[in-house]
Amino acid sequence: MNRIKPAEPLPIVAMRNAGKSYGKGAGVVHALRGVSTTIKPGEFVALCGPSGSGKSTLLNLMGGIDYPTEGDVFLMGQSLAALNDAQTATLRANAIGFVFQFFNLLPVLSVFDNVYYPLMLNGYSRKVARDQVMEIIEKVGLSNHYRRQPGELSGGQQQRVAIARALVKRPALIVADEPTGNLDSQTGQEIIELLLTMNDEFRTTFVISTHSLQLRKMAKRVLDIEDGRLIND
Repeated sequence: MNRIKPAEPLPIVAMRNAGKSYGKGAGVVHALRGVSTTIKPGEFVALCGPSGSGKSTLLNLMGGIDYPTEGDVFLMGQSLAALNDAQTATLRANAIGFVFQFFNLLPVLSVFDNVYYPLMLNGYSRKVARDQVMEIIEKVGLSNHYRRQPGELSGGQQQRVAIARALVKRPALIVADEPTGNLDSQTGQEIIELLLTMNDEFRTTFVISTHSLQLRKMAKRVLDIEDGRLIND
């Protein structure tokens, strides 16, 4: 008797000959060319390449921040080409978290309120969201600092706040652009280990652009990009 195989979950990201160009005519710049790849649920992927290779452009497509000018990009099974700006914004708000090199925290807000901010934008009251916010603040090791403002924290602590902010809504995907690039090597190692722990614990998918050899070695999968093309997977 033939056993029916269980259906595989939809890829978090699927790209088919995706490209991104800027400008027209003789001045056109091809930032990405013919990128085809699939990111499955729960993966931890390092995106590596020199400056100007197309890493940030590729992350922008994977995060639904930008649209391809050729080919197809699917996020959680939905084609970006079929979504308008409002629908794409809703998809980002519900399913994607972002971590950046320079933290992008709101300096006048406490750690708690910086982490709560995405939930506030999604309509959660502070009272309803409190347990969820405090849980993720504890997970990143900042439960003793939740009343402080970002300026009172070290760079590593600020990046932990940014990671908590990205994770608090339990996204399917976190896109991180050089999350250790502004940190010393020891603090960067601690952040990498934290990201890996969050990946294992929450099964959140991570795609991380990086120049870090530490992160490249510890990632579960590496994508190399050069001159806008994937050259190794």
